[in-house]
Amino acid sequence: MAGGVRRIKLGSQGLEVSAQGLGCMGMSSFYGAPKPDADMISLIRHAIDSGVTFLDTSDMYGPFTNEILLGKALKGGVREKVELATKCGICFADNKMEVRGDPAYVRAAVGDSLKRLGVDSVDLYYQLRIDTTVPIEVTVGELKKLVEEGKVKYIGLSEASASTIRRAHAVHPITAVQLEWSLWSRDAEAEIVPTCRELGIGIVAYSPLGRGFFSSGAKFVENLSHDDSRKHLPRFQPENVEHNKTLFEQVSDLAARKGCTPSQLALAWVHHQGNDVCPIPGTTKIENFNQNVGALSVKLTPEELAELESSASADAVKGDRYPSDFSTWTNSETPPLSSWKAT
Repeated sequence: MAGGVRRIKLGSQGLEVSAQGLGCMGMSSFYGAPKPDADMISLIRHAIDSGVTFLDTSDMYGPFTNEILLGKALKGGVREKVELATKCGICFADNKMEVRGDPAYVRAAVGDSLKRLGVDSVDLYYQLRIDTTVPIEVTVGELKKLVEEGKVKYIGLSEASASTIRRAHAVHPITAVQLEWSLWSRDAEAEIVPTCRELGIGIVAYSPLGRGFFSSGAKFVENLSHDDSRKHLPRFQPENVEHNKTLFEQVSDLAARKGCTPSQLALAWVHHQGNDVCPIPGTTKIENFNQNVGALSVKLTPEELAELESSASADAVKGDRYPSDFSTWTNSETPPLSSWKAT
């Protein structure tokens, strides 16, 4: 256990990662102004030295600047110490976000990511969001070629429906599915998680701290900067925060009894969902990173898990995960392969 962080097998294809990863998105985009490169490189290298070696980025974080940051952090022999994950699927055209999964786009995106990261291959490459106009077999077929060419080692999907995951896995084994999973985002437990487990696919939980909500509840929302994208999420709207703070208070109560922080307790709950689950909390501060690593030492009894899950029942949270115009970003289906006309 490097740095006290245990290792887990992610999926059944051979990828091994630290049991907790580091989400790097907020260092460069979406959660307020980008942070200084030097500080973030120090944080990334501190994470690696601590045993958190599974690093998560994407070409759309910035866009592009987060991969460039990771490329700088991995110089000087650091690349060999990490499991590097990046993604494609969302691009920006005419100031609008567009989801793409066509083969030409996927191939170009992989090549561009490798250049920005300064690496010959990535360990895990996800389709970040599913293009609902392109059969998943077509997208994964191109990713399969990139595996055969040695540019990608393992393939992942994010926010795909159970049937999309099955269809993808039939083309080439899917190593991991990345999904939002936390005490206030549990919809994946109905179909997606069981499908992954049936197929031997690892689960990577993003936003395991409720996008930061489980750090300090309503106070956290009040302190968001004006350019933080979370201000626009339904769950962070004032009328919903008033309701959702009850869940935070219940988590805080149990955390006080356990002698840990609310965020450590919320993260420990994700860890207790199984050895096939790797949460990837993000942070821009070394002290918060250290606190997150501390969640690996928090052990929950069956009674404590039941108490948490009772607090986090389906009606415990008000507001969707994304705004309604982001509907294609969750649980996405694709058309049948027979509909595809290659151009």
